[in-house]
Amino acid sequence: MDVLLRQLYQDRASEEETLAILLVEKEYLPLSVTDGFDVVIVLINHNQTISWEVKHYKIGEKRVSFHSLSQAMMHQTLIVGNHRRLVDWLINGKIVFDRNEFLKEVKERIDSFPPGDRAKKMTIQFTKMLRRFEEGKSLFHNGHFFDAFSNMMHSLHHLARLALINHGFYPEVTVWEQVKQIEPQTYKLYQELLYSEESLEKRIELLILATELAIHSKTEMGSQHFLALLEDKEGDLFSIAELMSLHEVEDYCVDLELLIRHLVEKGLLNTEKLGTKVMGIEKTFYSIEK
Repeated sequence: MDVLLRQLYQDRASEEETLAILLVEKEYLPLSVTDGFDVVIVLINHNQTISWEVKHYKIGEKRVSFHSLSQAMMHQTLIVGNHRRLVDWLINGKIVFDRNEFLKEVKERIDSFPPGDRAKKMTIQFTKMLRRFEEGKSLFHNGHFFDAFSNMMHSLHHLARLALINHGFYPEVTVWEQVKQIEPQTYKLYQELLYSEESLEKRIELLILATELAIHSKTEMGSQHFLALLEDKEGDLFSIAELMSLHEVEDYCVDLELLIRHLVEKGLLNTEKLGTKVMGIEKTFYSIEK
């Protein structure tokens, strides 16, 4: 088995564009997400034309999934957090090839979690939390309790990830085990949502109030990346189109309007109306509160 498994990746290790290869074996890492496969092979390369390619194999009775992804895709995933299984693989996988200690440095970066990475990840999670919260609250007020419950649960998950990132940890597969140790008050909200003897309607209502308080207390922390970005930009007034076109916000651009509205409500952004060619129509611009 081991010999055959090595044959799958040995030739790729000699290719110049291959940076690292690691193995995730379900037998030894039962909590890792492998989508039902017994072994996952992850190859990271310089090839920018293929962002993420997957091939499936069978070796004896074992099913193998071979993932080839670009260095750029790996770094984007570490920032955005949209593939938590990859973070888990990078942290827990067995390194079988590592050109110039590339993967060792990636692991060290995950461990040290640089402030720049942390700030952006917090803003991504904060905007996602806002989105789920607003949708959950709207559904609740319109009597769609099951859908409201689902959205509030997701909002709570983003709150948990935000808390972990703020404490310098990458959110892993077992997020709530991490949160239980690091921020027990957020873990308590999760328990109350799941196990409270109150009616579903009452549980959601209480969670909405608690989440509103959490959002209020974490707004500046959760918006740090975006607010710092505006402080560094030349000019005082920005249109929504200018803000959404910034390369630095592309990872949370989809929820940027919601974030801006929230920051205006909290007094962290100002609005200014300027006239257009059409009488009675004004264009809205935004500026950071100095």
